Amino acid sequence: MWRITWDRFARSKLALAALIYIGAITLIAIAAPLLSRYDPNAIDLIHRLNGPDARHQFGTDDLGRDVLTRMMYGARVSLAIAFSATAIALIVGSFLGALAGYYGGAIDWVVSRLIEIVLCFPFLFLLLAIVALFNPSVTTILVALGLTSWTTEARFIRGEFLKVREMDFAQAARASGARDARIIFRHLLPNSLAPVLVSASFGVAHAILVESALSFLGLGVAPPMASWGSILSVAEQFIDYAWWLVLFPGIAIFTTVAAFNIVGDRFRDALDPRSA
Repeated sequence: MWRITWDRFARSKLALAALIYIGAITLIAIAAPLLSRYDPNAIDLIHRLNGPDARHQFGTDDLGRDVLTRMMYGARVSLAIAFSATAIALIVGSFLGALAGYYGGAIDWVVSRLIEIVLCFPFLFLLLAIVALFNPSVTTILVALGLTSWTTEARFIRGEFLKVREMDFAQAARASGARDARIIFRHLLPNSLAPVLVSASFGVAHAILVESALSFLGLGVAPPMASWGSILSVAEQFIDYAWWLVLFPGIAIFTTVAAFNIVGDRFRDALDPRSA
């Protein structure tokens, strides 16, 4: 199945380009200490708010820090938060959705009501309340994002379990005397992950946007740590003449979010058995 899915996915040159871009930006983020020429937090007031030139290809910010360096280190923070928050949402949502879909009854009712309670709150306001309650930090943001974004994965897994738990392979595993845990995690869950993985791709893009919004509002990572959103937050004060502080992080956020959305959209089409 996965080979067929990859063959279908690879037919789209745009999706392949997006996947290559994601890999490249991830490698740049990992190798930021090796690629950067400057300390991301080194202050140089003599060269503050300098435009792009040979020394600083993306210019400098209000404290003379190299924007290109801060963007590479910011990619580490933004992507780490996005991937970690999505992983938390995937684990929590898959676990609760699997319990609800497999056992049904009272467990299904409790999980379904819990999903509805979380969905009743406006997502951004709930996230702002959690972050404001604790000290803003990378850990706080990724945990808050993960614990407020699991409902989509839970609904997908629950729906898939309701479908596959009555299939022949599940019945055969049950008839052979396998325990519930083995049936859930060995047989049902691997056959239910496809739509969740598609959702996870969109979830990473959403997490990048939310982290950028929180940092822009001053509730993101604590200074002097850099993220794409915090660089944009600084740009707000100097937007009239320091255009590079808006352009480069804005392009990075836009292209990265678009790449994850393109990959997720194409992956969803590739998993559709009706696609050619």
